[in-house]
Amino acid sequence: MPSRDATTHWEGGLQDGTGHVTLDSSNAGQFNVSFPTRAGDPEGQTSPEELIAAAHSSCLAMNLSGVLGGENLTARSIDVSAEVTLSPAKGGGFEISGIAITLRAAVDGVDDAKFQELAKTAEQTCPVSKALAGTTITLDAALDS
Repeated sequence: MPSRDATTHWEGGLQDGTGHVTLDSSNAGQFNVSFPTRAGDPEGQTSPEELIAAAHSSCLAMNLSGVLGGENLTARSIDVSAEVTLSPAKGGGFEISGIAITLRAAVDGVDDAKFQELAKTAEQTCPVSKALAGTTITLDAALDS
């Protein structure tokens, strides 16, 4: 499997500096970042937490599709959102204090109990979930009609 990479160029101090994140592997874009927009109003800029949320939600959607396929099920739709929270850390600095995942899927031929089991398996085996294992991750999964 290939590796993927991104690069950040930063100039200045924490409060007055700015940076640019470039998605190198895909060349999909370059995004501005700064600490004031990271810790407050995003003002149209991304943040490490938003990029983690994007990685987590897309990985989990793909992984759930694979888990469902293992049960000979195909979702009509899967919608995943991830809310990544940045908080002050004990002892100073900051930490990602939690990730709240909301997952909704339309899947024919599965009851709620089985879907909950499959959704939990997908969350636990998602490569991004595994990478973030030191963070509290909550999952709210439900079937859509």
